[in-house]
Amino acid sequence: MIRSALLLALSAAMPLSYAASDLATVSERSGFQRTGRYDEVIKLCGAFQASWPKQVKCIDFGTTPEGRPMKALIVTRTGAFTPQAAKQRSLPVVLIQGGIHAGEIDGKDAGFLALRELLENRVAPGALDKQVLLFVPVFNVDGHERFTPNNRPNQRGPVEMGWRTTAQNFNLNRDYVKADAPEMQAMLALVNAWDPLAYIDLHVTDGAKFEHDVSIQVEPVYSGDPEFRKAGLALRGNVIADITKQGSMPQSYYMSFVENDNPASGFADGVSDPRFSTGYFQLRNRLAMLVETHSWKDYPTRVRITHNAIVSVLDQVAKHGAEWQQAAADADARALKIAGTPVPLTWKTTDKSHLVDFKGYAYTRTPSDVSGILMTHYDETKPQIWTVPLRDEVLPDLSVTAPGAGYIVPAAYAKMVAAKLAQHAIAYRTIGGNGKLDVESFRADKATFAPGSFESHQRLAVQGAWKSEPRAIGPGALFVPVAQPKARLVMALLEPQAPDSLLAWGAFNNAFERKEYMEEYVAEDVAREQMAADPALAEQFRKMVETDPVFAKNARARLEFFARRHGSWDERFNLYPVMRTNVAPK
Repeated sequence: MIRSALLLALSAAMPLSYAASDLATVSERSGFQRTGRYDEVIKLCGAFQASWPKQVKCIDFGTTPEGRPMKALIVTRTGAFTPQAAKQRSLPVVLIQGGIHAGEIDGKDAGFLALRELLENRVAPGALDKQVLLFVPVFNVDGHERFTPNNRPNQRGPVEMGWRTTAQNFNLNRDYVKADAPEMQAMLALVNAWDPLAYIDLHVTDGAKFEHDVSIQVEPVYSGDPEFRKAGLALRGNVIADITKQGSMPQSYYMSFVENDNPASGFADGVSDPRFSTGYFQLRNRLAMLVETHSWKDYPTRVRITHNAIVSVLDQVAKHGAEWQQAAADADARALKIAGTPVPLTWKTTDKSHLVDFKGYAYTRTPSDVSGILMTHYDETKPQIWTVPLRDEVLPDLSVTAPGAGYIVPAAYAKMVAAKLAQHAIAYRTIGGNGKLDVESFRADKATFAPGSFESHQRLAVQGAWKSEPRAIGPGALFVPVAQPKARLVMALLEPQAPDSLLAWGAFNNAFERKEYMEEYVAEDVAREQMAADPALAEQFRKMVETDPVFAKNARARLEFFARRHGSWDERFNLYPVMRTNVAPK
């Protein structure tokens, strides 16, 4: 009964003339049971432009590793089909993307339906007179074409769908900062050109069974520029209000239990790291929204909800875009003055909680004779209110004071770092030889390599601190000023302890690998020579052997005690190559 009503509602939104037109999707024709292949996106992109040549432009913004075009539709009634025209007219730009995880494909079909209605002024009338929409129906194009009925066993529909990752097995929603994937590099180039005020990322969540049908998460709300959070809160609140009126049951947090598979453990809100869309765009002083429909709702339901969220976003930007643009510009201006102030790099959800009523289903938890663990089983015929804890106090965790002027990257690493800075449109300049400068250096007291590969990288975590010291700066080094609108993104890339810094993704691993050693018999001689020349050192060594049993039993550590004090020791070992400076170099 519910599915029939939803199909009728969606069909009512579609004029009968479209049933056989070039603008109807496979999804619409199938009663929202199926989704089309990527050739449909290519066809529809051209068909929309042909039907509305003054309002729609179909473009390619990249090519995938398997050679497929990455399509986007530029949609507006203003005639501003270039970034320059949009900027000249002070038009807010909204970028809506579907299919970053191509099995979660609601956004493609919902987007084409919403787009048609917007162009006909049947929803959000006048919205396209006040903004530019960039619609990317499928971000992960190659993954979309890895098409089978088995890709999402925990999702109800469509009949067949694409794959989560790209042809190179990158998860694009872990790639915003490191930007390894050609697809992400193309997306960042599109973002750099158009500078969207809001970036809308359309997904389908995994998880338990419950009545709530979508989560709407926005940043900045907890993170980013404190004043700009007001715009994020307004966007989130207004969209939640809009879709609630249309019958949805949204939440503002990701509906994943604190303890896996245990509804009684409740939920925790938080801030995503910059590898994710909502963690990334707040670093650019722009809005990002994550729309996560619930995988156990059927495909017609999920398409309807995603459609409603898209329409609401565009309606809200039409109403408030000028105000939010000014708020973003003000945040850009404040970023120019961030030097010398504490900047949070990570955020934590505290243990403080309050009880919320959550619309779930009756469930049992019993030991499994298959896995041997406690398993939860839901009865979807019996709605049940769960009164569970929600932890939603989110505070800065690791904060670092921004440098007085910026960062210096030595020539040996300049080419690699410059390429990454360019991907994010971060300003930098090449500097000449400056001799020795008073800078801050970071030497790791402890460097821990991840035991395995993640997204093709061996990640690295370091402990240590910045310390002032003079260091030689040769020609060809880069200076990256912190006084720029993307100051927070600069710090996210170059602060060694930031969760998605270049260091964290392994770009500087060589600097934390010891390359030179003494043979043991040489080290023995060196040790005896040092103790003979320095009785205090000999006494220090003796006390360590007597008081530290771990050290005493470790032959390598005992010899290294002396090697570190020898002139052959590599003073660059565990030294982070990037430096901070409080004075801009020439």
